[in-house]
Amino acid sequence: MKKWIIPVLIILMITLTACSNSSDAKTKEETETITYQSETGPIEVPANPERVVVLSSYAGDLIKLGVNIVGVDSWSAMNPNFKDALEGVEVVSNQDLEKIIELEPDLIIGLNNIKNADKLKEIAPTVLFTYGKVDYLQQHIEIGKVVNKEEEARAWVQDFKKRAQDLGEEIKDKIGEDATVTVVENYKKQFYLFGDNWGRGTEILYQEMGLNMPQAVKDVALEPGYFAISQEVLGDYVGDYVVLNVTDDYDTSFTETDWYNNIEAVKNNHVFQTNAKAFYFNDALTLEHQLDFFEEAFLGRNK
Repeated sequence: MKKWIIPVLIILMITLTACSNSSDAKTKEETETITYQSETGPIEVPANPERVVVLSSYAGDLIKLGVNIVGVDSWSAMNPNFKDALEGVEVVSNQDLEKIIELEPDLIIGLNNIKNADKLKEIAPTVLFTYGKVDYLQQHIEIGKVVNKEEEARAWVQDFKKRAQDLGEEIKDKIGEDATVTVVENYKKQFYLFGDNWGRGTEILYQEMGLNMPQAVKDVALEPGYFAISQEVLGDYVGDYVVLNVTDDYDTSFTETDWYNNIEAVKNNHVFQTNAKAFYFNDALTLEHQLDFFEEAFLGRNK
């Protein structure tokens, strides 16, 4: 055998071995899984999900954790906080089974009240949550566990709690320890009042900042989470300050009526109007937006 053939053969063998090892490593990475202890038992999910379909509520948590979303529910798609991150992402529902199959997801996340859950589980590992089963910050940690980013999720929660609580102390120093805040949203010819765990910034205001809810709102909305009232009785439930979540999908002419403008908080310019579509949820990304909003609204500091 000629002398030059031996080195060539050795190089070829090394190259083939390296390619084989690289291919094996890639295959292993693609197929590696972890076990998430869900509400209904252990579920095997990808260790590094790359194509996630989220069917309700949790898009902001996934975006915050840097997880790629390929399909999203219509409510999340409307959220201006998510606009850039969800550009080009397909809007789907639990009814769009064929469309979801075409997206080739490696993980599906949603609420446990959705239909077709069994069929979704045949498409990809599916993790469903009961809204309110854990508190809003623990929910972010649970999402972190599902996508193998628990450490990052816990670090964010710890930091967020401190920032929210510190801001709450500043706000109470300004408006007074006894001041009350009402959170309300327009809907058709009604308003919805909110308790302390139904998004709209309620978790931050009441749970983290420790601001006070008017007793009239506590009586009707605290336990169920929300309560519908007719427009004209809003004044009976308004505290010293109002966070008014407004969607222009429904009538907003109430702001021009005498009964509205005679409410004490309105006359005192203590109404902070939000874009309801940006305030609906209590995921990590929306919570950051809400915290910035409250800092500007109550303290006049613009982030």
